[in-house]
Amino acid sequence: IVVEISPQAFVVFEKSSTCISAVFLKPRGEISTTMSGRGKGKAAAAAKATGSQRTKSAKAGLQFPVGRIKRYLSKGKYAERIGAGAPVYLAAVLEYLTAEVLELSGNAARDNKKSRIIPRHVQLAVRNDEELNQLLSGVTIAQGGVLPNIHNQLLPKKTGRHKNADGAPSSQSQEY
Repeated sequence: IVVEISPQAFVVFEKSSTCISAVFLKPRGEISTTMSGRGKGKAAAAAKATGSQRTKSAKAGLQFPVGRIKRYLSKGKYAERIGAGAPVYLAAVLEYLTAEVLELSGNAARDNKKSRIIPRHVQLAVRNDEELNQLLSGVTIAQGGVLPNIHNQLLPKKTGRHKNADGAPSSQSQEY
C-alpha cells in the first residue's frame, strides 16, 4: 500500500504473515546524489560521544513514543519480525487520530460553553463526524450518552388553514 503523507514524502506499507514493514520514500527530485560514501563524518561521532542522542520520535517529528510502540509490537507477537518503519508509521497514525478526536471534542466542549472535555463531548464529536463514526461504530463510550434525535413521526404535524372552494379560509369550528 502506498500512502502519501505529504507532498514531500511517501510511505510504502506492507504486511505479510511474518513481517510488518514500512519504507519512507522522498520524491526523486529531492534525493541527494552528492554522498561521498565515507561514513557519517566527525560531527556524528562527536554527537554520539557527548551523549546527545535524538529519540526516534524526535527524528520522525512525532509526539507519540516510537520506541514504546516498537516494544509493544515486538512483545505482542503480531508478527515474527517488525520492520524499522512500522512503529513510526503506527505512531504517526495514532497521533493523527488522537489529534483529530481532541480537536473535534474541544469544539464540542466550546459549543457547550465548557472549558474541559468530558466523555459527552468525545461522544458528540465522534458521532457527528462521518469517518470517525464509521471507524468507531462498534465502540461504546462510557458516560457518553446518545445523540439528540427526535423521530419525524413523533413531531407534531404542521397543519395549515383549510380553504373553501372560493379560496377564503374556512370559519368552521372544531367540535369535541
